[in-house]
Amino acid sequence: MKKSILSALLAVTLATGLLAGCGSKGNDTVNSSSKDTEAPTEKSSGSGATAKARTLDEIKKDGTIKIGVFSDKNPFGYVDKNGEIQGYDVYFAKRIAKDLLGSEDDVEFVYLDAASRVEYLKSAKVDITMANFTVTDERKEQVDFALPYMKVALGVVSPEDSLITDVDQLNGKTLIVVKGTTAETYFSENYPDIKLLKFDEYQEAYDALLDGRGDAFSTDNTEVLAWALQNKGFKVGIESIGNIDTIAAAVQKGNTELLDWINEEIKSLADEQFFHKDFEETLEPVYGDSIAPDEIVVEGGIVEE
Repeated sequence: MKKSILSALLAVTLATGLLAGCGSKGNDTVNSSSKDTEAPTEKSSGSGATAKARTLDEIKKDGTIKIGVFSDKNPFGYVDKNGEIQGYDVYFAKRIAKDLLGSEDDVEFVYLDAASRVEYLKSAKVDITMANFTVTDERKEQVDFALPYMKVALGVVSPEDSLITDVDQLNGKTLIVVKGTTAETYFSENYPDIKLLKFDEYQEAYDALLDGRGDAFSTDNTEVLAWALQNKGFKVGIESIGNIDTIAAAVQKGNTELLDWINEEIKSLADEQFFHKDFEETLEPVYGDSIAPDEIVVEGGIVEE
């Protein structure tokens, strides 16, 4: 039986929701294995679109789909040492391009950060945001989410020699978070007395933890675990905090045809257990036996409790 550090915690709180989101890199675009583009970081303001999204037929006619992903959120969306975009979200994005347009190379990856995911949809800089995007009630008012393909909670990583294992230990200490993420909102709303050190990009946040500018860092538990496994001297002392959320692709609000296509694609991919294959290719090399696929993978848009 595989060792599991998340399964019990994920099962207990799956039914409840958290009003915020996950995050990653800002206004940088790096050459990817497919096409790439550059777009400035923008904050979301208001609920209305500032530019009309492309329809499904327009995307097909153009022959390229624009998908927003992270470029520094290993192992979900990141640029590897060879300059290639990789990760769990990227693997799915390439499959969408292949099934919609005929080739996984028919995707233009747009690199964004946590705070710009909604705005990039509103301004039609991307057709789909697939950047480890947490489904929340607040965001549902601004974008349309497809069926989920992953489940996640928050975690806290800190140095092993001063390990944080309980939120109360953060009193009087500095917690690092990334702007526009679930962690920022959760701690701001539930623990306002904890000092937060905020960054736009994930790499900046991890650098701050490495050089001691903060006592701990909080983001998705799936990510902090992956990072701790690759960085000696650090450990995830709080494996799950808050509630369990789901991760899903999103489109501009009202882009129904594209949304319906994505949902049908997710349902169809369940027949081949696609997201388990995605896990094996992109996440298992990082996690090893620390996390079993069913702890985070969602097939067919159906969340198993």
